[in-house]
Amino acid sequence: MIPYGRQNLDQADIEAVVDVLKSDWLTQGPTIERFERAMAERCQADYAVAVCNATAALHIACLAAGLGVGDRLWTTPNTFLASANCGRYCGAEVDFVDIDPLTWNLDAFALAAKLERAERDGTLPKVLVAVAFSGQSCDMRRIGELAERYDFTVIEDASHAVGASYAGRPVGCGEFAAMTVFSFHPVKIITSAEGGMVLTNRAELAERLQRLRSHGMTRDPQQMSEPSHGPWYYQQVELGFNYRITDLQAALGLSQLGKLDEFVARRRELAARYARLLACLPVTLPSAQSEAESAWHLYVVRLQSERINLSHRQVFEGLRAAGVGVNLHYIPVHLQPYYQDLGFAEGDFPEAERYYAEAISLPLFPLLTDEQQDYVVEQLRRLVLEE
Repeated sequence: MIPYGRQNLDQADIEAVVDVLKSDWLTQGPTIERFERAMAERCQADYAVAVCNATAALHIACLAAGLGVGDRLWTTPNTFLASANCGRYCGAEVDFVDIDPLTWNLDAFALAAKLERAERDGTLPKVLVAVAFSGQSCDMRRIGELAERYDFTVIEDASHAVGASYAGRPVGCGEFAAMTVFSFHPVKIITSAEGGMVLTNRAELAERLQRLRSHGMTRDPQQMSEPSHGPWYYQQVELGFNYRITDLQAALGLSQLGKLDEFVARRRELAARYARLLACLPVTLPSAQSEAESAWHLYVVRLQSERINLSHRQVFEGLRAAGVGVNLHYIPVHLQPYYQDLGFAEGDFPEAERYYAEAISLPLFPLLTDEQQDYVVEQLRRLVLEE
C-alpha cells in the first residue's frame, strides 16, 4: 500500500534522539529551547512556544487571545476538528465561513460579507482561525485588513504549512496573524513524532503561552503575588495544562528542521509532476492563491463527477483496492454530529459540502518515487476513464 503520507527519518534523526537519551534531560531540558529558537529564526518570528501537539497549541493560543464563554470563534468547515474544537474548549461559540471554490481555503470575500452582517447583529467573532489548507495560506492580507477593521484576533492554523511562504515571507512570521500554529505529526512536513508550536511576535502572548502549557506556573518574580521564598519557589497564577513537549521530541524536530528545504522542494516537485500527469483527466486540480507558495502537505484533486461513470466512493475504494492509500481531507466540520447538535445542518456551507463530495487526497511525501507516483496516476486514470 502506498500511503497518502509518511515520515522521512534518517540516521541523523535517530542519533539526535539517542544523544538526548544519553543526556541528563529527557523531558524539560535545553533541547526544547533550541528547537524553539531555531523555528523562530527560520520563520522570522520573535517567539516560539513548543507544546505536545498542534491541538494543544490551538487551545492555548485561543486562551492567550482571551477567548472565553460568551465569545465567538470562526473558522473554515474544511479542516480537521481541532481548528473548531479549540474554541469549544474555551467555552466559546463556534461558527464557520465557507470555502473559496478555487483554493478550498476559507473564502475572504465570504468572510467580509459575514462580518458585515455580524456587525449589524452584534455577533462579531473574537478569534478567527485561518487554516492554511494543504500547505497554502489563505488570503491573509485581506484577512489581516478585516481583523483590523472588525477588531478580532487572527490565529493562522498552519499545521500543514511548515516551510510555506506568503507575500514573500515565511509562514509564521506574524505579519498578518497574531499567532501561528504548526504541527509536527508524522504525516506533516517535518515531525517530532507528536508535537506542535505557537509562534508570535508579542512578548505578552509568548509569556502567557509558556505559562498555559505548564499548569499556569511561573518562576518569574515579576509575575508572582509575593516575594519569592527561595530558589525552589514557583507560583500557579492561572489555570494551565500539562501541554509540554519533551526533549526527545524536540531533538527529532530540530534534526528534521535541518532538512525542511529538501522536504519541501521534493513535495513541490511531486506536486508539479502530478499537475502535468493529471492534466488531461476529468479531475479538478488544486489552484494557487496569488501571494502564497504552498508547502504541499496534501495533494487533493476533485472528481468531475458529471464526466465520470463511477461514484466518488467507487473511485476511492478502487484506488484503495489497487494499493493506493488515498484519504479524504476533510469531512466538513459542521456535518459532525457534535456540531449538528449545536444547530448546524447540511446546506449551511454548500461550497465545503460540494468539495467533500468530490475530493480525494493522493499520496504525497518526500520518499514517494516517480515510479510510485506514475502507478497512482495510472490507477486513477483507469478508474475515472472507465466506460
